[in-house]
Amino acid sequence: PTSSSDLIMAMMVPSLMAPALINAPVMPVAGAARVAVPKMAFVDSIEGVGEETGNKIWDPLGISDAVSDEAVMWFRHSELKHGRVAMLATVGYMIGAAGITFPGEIAKGVTFASVGASGPYAAWDATPTAGKLQILTIILALEWAAETKKPHYMRGGVPGKIDQLPFEGIPGLWAPKIKFWDPLNFMGALTEEQKARKRKSELKNGRLAMIGIISFLTGHNIPGSVPALDSHF
Repeated sequence: PTSSSDLIMAMMVPSLMAPALINAPVMPVAGAARVAVPKMAFVDSIEGVGEETGNKIWDPLGISDAVSDEAVMWFRHSELKHGRVAMLATVGYMIGAAGITFPGEIAKGVTFASVGASGPYAAWDATPTAGKLQILTIILALEWAAETKKPHYMRGGVPGKIDQLPFEGIPGLWAPKIKFWDPLNFMGALTEEQKARKRKSELKNGRLAMIGIISFLTGHNIPGSVPALDSHF
């Protein structure tokens, strides 16, 4: 026979166990597969994708997968910077090879024509020391302006962007806060879509110019290595 106390205990046990059963973790079902949500890589979100690469980032060595997002931005800044330098160098090299120079003197007793007389490759050696120092000073100033810009291009800033000169300007001599890359404000009249298209063009032209200037230097040092170049290069 069951006593009344045993009956009461039998009724209380399920009530006491209910909260524990409700809060207990659910055991995973054996064999259940976890569905992975694909995540777009950071490198896929930056500009520069084109039809030439199948609308994908061209990275055959997988470098972007092995470095941080900050390093990817460093690579992009370097690509823009070297592309711009290469565009200037390529145009300058072609003009020098054609024998075109500025009139007058680059320094006292040293004409532009004499500097370019032996071709563009030898122009640096023919440049006076003071001229070389001026060129190196400008390069240093550009590097300083880019690396001290806030926010830094590796910390949320825009790679390759220099809005203004690093000083407010000199009244009567230099307009204050003039934009370094666009002093006449051509970009101000463009839509965002047009700006994006021109930024992509800058990247593509810079990439081509880097190949171009390397071809010029290779053709000069190894005659015949670049069939399209003659002795003037």
